[in-house]
Amino acid sequence: MKSKGWGVKLFKREQRSLFGEILDWMLTPLLLLWPISLALTWLVAQGLANKPFDRAMVYNVQALAQQVRLGPDKKVEFSLPQPASELLRADETDLVYYQVRGANNEHLSGDRDVPLPSDEEEKGSSYEVHIRDDEMRGMEVRVAYTWIRLDADGKRPALVQVAETREKRSVLAAEIIKGVMLPQFALLPLAVLLVWLALVRGIKPLSELEERIRARKPDDLSPLDDKAVPMEVAPLVLSVNDLLERLKDSIVTQKRFLADAAHQLKTPLAGLRMQADLAQRSGSSEEDLKKSLQQIGRASVQATHTVNQLLSLARAEGGGASVPQQACDMARMVSDVLQDCLPRAMDKGLDLGYEGVDPDTPGVKVMGNPILLKEMVRNLVENAMNYTPSSDERPGVITVRVLVDPYSKALVLQVEDNGPGIPLPERELVFQPFYRALGTNVDGSGLGLPIVKEIAQQHGATISIDATFEHQTPPGACFTLRFGPPA
Repeated sequence: MKSKGWGVKLFKREQRSLFGEILDWMLTPLLLLWPISLALTWLVAQGLANKPFDRAMVYNVQALAQQVRLGPDKKVEFSLPQPASELLRADETDLVYYQVRGANNEHLSGDRDVPLPSDEEEKGSSYEVHIRDDEMRGMEVRVAYTWIRLDADGKRPALVQVAETREKRSVLAAEIIKGVMLPQFALLPLAVLLVWLALVRGIKPLSELEERIRARKPDDLSPLDDKAVPMEVAPLVLSVNDLLERLKDSIVTQKRFLADAAHQLKTPLAGLRMQADLAQRSGSSEEDLKKSLQQIGRASVQATHTVNQLLSLARAEGGGASVPQQACDMARMVSDVLQDCLPRAMDKGLDLGYEGVDPDTPGVKVMGNPILLKEMVRNLVENAMNYTPSSDERPGVITVRVLVDPYSKALVLQVEDNGPGIPLPERELVFQPFYRALGTNVDGSGLGLPIVKEIAQQHGATISIDATFEHQTPPGACFTLRFGPPA
């Protein structure tokens, strides 16, 4: 187990840095493009270094071509004065060679080993100068050459070539590269510094937002100002504001729960204390002691019921997130609740019955929390049992239905009774915690229907209250829960 723990630590991924990640994405392309820039600069420098020296070679080739002529015997002749020959070769850095060949490829003047153009090269028009790269005496040379058509038919032209080594060109190209690259060596660290400073400036609003949040008091849940942050950070601020709003609602719910619990438990606990004091009073008869114990028993039952209802309400408002949802057969769930409630209904003389579809019928299942759904059904049935009187002259009747809408395929749960009903102005009020309808002497905590509404909302159901018998007295009450159609 110890080695396993070390393995987990070894392969645990470190926390990512937004600053470092953005900096990497900004600098990596810059550092990758820099070598490419060096290569492109080298190519451009080579072209720039060749141009002035190529121009001088073209001039030399044209000057030599002017010295080629036809003699009296129709032979190609070439004469180059000695000063001109010395001037042609006067170069302190590079070696310069020249070559003149006649119409029959005979050597007329210059260096014999200057490489000839390839046979594939076109000879072109007379005095048109061409330039190529070649190799001579183990060195790379630049060769300028032209063909001279002196005969009438022009089929056998003479050839004039000037070759030059590439030392000056390489030196000039290196100077161009140094002139371009050296500033880049100085500018690259400056560019990295500027990118770093820009990034620090760019994420500064996040640091300011963090400081504002840290400076808040623990009880300050007011929304953050989403206008004081950049547009890209505004969605994050709005999400935090939504979280603060939900947290505020949760705290309000907890405070209300504590206040309601204290208020509701105060009365039964005070009754328990009073009855205990009466039981301990001197001179109390056995009958008085028995009545005090009965009152203590009823008060303890009421306190236990209130605590259970408060816990159910807290569990319902918490969403039941700790219990996974599953497919719940509503018909089977209602049947279980009715079996649990049947003994109490028989004690009160109530006719408790069920109508509707059988368990495992298509469309009778809903996705939800089975504990909360059963609590919802139980509270509806117990509410009807509490408020429905029963006598020999007019027995109380409670009917629970589970139906599937044939058109929308929605699941419908109804709990119907023939009790006193709920007046229209109070049909919304009864879903508020601890609200009790006036004129009723029924023991209760006023939490059953709020629990029902909370659970129904969490499962996507709507609840409504109607009169069972609209034009009769008493009108009765019919609670209808309608779940959405199955997906």
